[in-house]
Amino acid sequence: MNGLPFFGAAIGLGMIVIGAALGIGRFASAAAESIARQPNAADKITAAVNLPLFLLEGVAILAEVFVLLIVLLK
Repeated sequence: MNGLPFFGAAIGLGMIVIGAALGIGRFASAAAESIARQPNAADKITAAVNLPLFLLEGVAILAEVFVLLIVLLK
């Protein structure tokens, strides 16, 4: 078996990590900016941002698992 599926998996995993990092960075940046503008609403902003962050993290982990399964089952 040649190394092409492994190379594709490595590229896919890299893209997953970069995409998740960009998404989490944007959420964190928007939350920090919102808290800086309205410090009184910090608790509400943090609570509203946590769920999408957890979902984004979960999607990234699932995508990594699927890529690894595809390589292992190839």
